[in-house]
Amino acid sequence: QVQLVESGGGLVQAGGSLRLSCAASGRTFSSNPMGWFRQTPGKEREFVAAISRSGGRTYYADSVKGRFTISRDNAKNTVYLQMNSLKPEDTAVYYCAVDVRNTIGVPTVASEYDYWGQGTQVTVSS
Repeated sequence: QVQLVESGGGLVQAGGSLRLSCAASGRTFSSNPMGWFRQTPGKEREFVAAISRSGGRTYYADSVKGRFTISRDNAKNTVYLQMNSLKPEDTAVYYCAVDVRNTIGVPTVASEYDYWGQGTQVTVSS
């Protein structure tokens, strides 16, 4: 059974940092792109960052570019999101996801992803 489990969320002051992790189990995803999305109540799930299967290509939402870094360790079947210079508007539930139908592209749309984690809350206080 495929499972994605996020960790590393929490409460942090504005300007602080957090590192999210997403550990996958049930199968290996080293051939597939992975992504991070976030969602706040009443809003659509929003793209944050995505990474190609090898880690050689990364993509970011404009709102996080220069502050967040996505990376992956295929040996550990884990993807990370390093978040620096956090702002109150970064407050959301963060989800990781994997696109198992794709090995080449790196989608930035939630509907392209097949498996999702349960989410981890990130709260940034001002």
